[in-house]
Amino acid sequence: MDLNSSLKFTVTERFLRYVTIDTQSDPNSDTCPSTEKQKNLGRLLVNELIEIGLHDAHIDEYGYVYATLPANTQKDTPVICFCSHMDTAPDCSGTGVKPIVHKNYQGQDLVLPDDASQIIRLNDHPDLKHQLGNDIVTASGTTLLGADNKAGVAEIMDACYHLMNHPEIKHGKIRILFTPDEEIGRGVDKVDIEKLGASAGYTMDGESVGNMENETFSADGAKLIVRGISAHPGFAKGKMQSAIKIASQIVAALPHELSPEGTENRAGFVHPVGIEGHVETAEINFIIRDFDESKLEHHAGVIRETADNVLKMFPGCSYELQVHSQYRNMKVVLDQHPLIVEYAMEAMKRTGLNARLCSIRGGTDGSRLSFMGLPCPNIFAGEHAFHSKQEWVSVQDMQKAVETILHLSMIWEERA
Repeated sequence: MDLNSSLKFTVTERFLRYVTIDTQSDPNSDTCPSTEKQKNLGRLLVNELIEIGLHDAHIDEYGYVYATLPANTQKDTPVICFCSHMDTAPDCSGTGVKPIVHKNYQGQDLVLPDDASQIIRLNDHPDLKHQLGNDIVTASGTTLLGADNKAGVAEIMDACYHLMNHPEIKHGKIRILFTPDEEIGRGVDKVDIEKLGASAGYTMDGESVGNMENETFSADGAKLIVRGISAHPGFAKGKMQSAIKIASQIVAALPHELSPEGTENRAGFVHPVGIEGHVETAEINFIIRDFDESKLEHHAGVIRETADNVLKMFPGCSYELQVHSQYRNMKVVLDQHPLIVEYAMEAMKRTGLNARLCSIRGGTDGSRLSFMGLPCPNIFAGEHAFHSKQEWVSVQDMQKAVETILHLSMIWEERA
């Protein structure tokens, strides 16, 4: 079925509307969602879903949006779920986003008007070479754009619109899930898997068009607590041993070849993401990542070895390392359900794309959903340079993502 010729896409209009709503999550908050403002987008999505015809759409107390697209086939088709997250990253402001559509991109520098120092250059963003003639959406230079992951949200919403308005596209029951707090690692903390009732899931949260990710990092978090010796600074000679300075030396002594800035491809890393403290006590928070779960323990051992070496210079001081699991490589689960990945690859090919199976140096909601009983690979949403003021997405890539969702829905019905 040639979908593109019969579809009147609404994905761009939806995306431009959604990104103006500030949904930045907050890692320092203990609430769920971590910021109440995430519910503003959630409530808008519920209203739009009901208008489309998904009458059970609702937002729960934790900010999760659920909805059901009823089956329009007599076949006993497995229930599938499409999922995207509503929050944007704490790394860059999401307040007052002003999206700009750069029509018919021809390889020129894109100077963002609210901060002329923010220039999106072809040489710095290699994927732009595939966008000649397309329409590029950016922010104005002072905020991130929010394509991560409002592109995915808009794509799922547009797909729902088309599925409800094109009954000739046969599909089984489809569940929709929009989550808060993915950017701070808590995106599925309160999701109700039993209520979802799906046997396969797909997050729309990937980068380049045609890419699908069936493998993520395995991830641990760690906290190193350094205990120094406090003394009055006026009388500190030979007595004070500052935990702040000890912690700083530990961070400086970590091996470059095990850092994010020193690794690529399948190499894992140890990354200090925060440090705070006083003379007597300081804390360093780390994230530890590797595709091979068995290497996480080794990477934590590097932190311990580095701390041991530094502490030799500070007699009487000590440290404690606390390590906790965050998420695991979803490939372990997805390899047991090959059809879920196979169908998505076929869906992308039906849109005319060169489908590529990839690994992602990060994690998605699908990482944890897979281990919660919902096998869930990650399909491209078209987002690029996420978490930065130079974030961009192309209109045409978002449309291809919508087509992919529609074809994937049909394939599950065809193969039932």
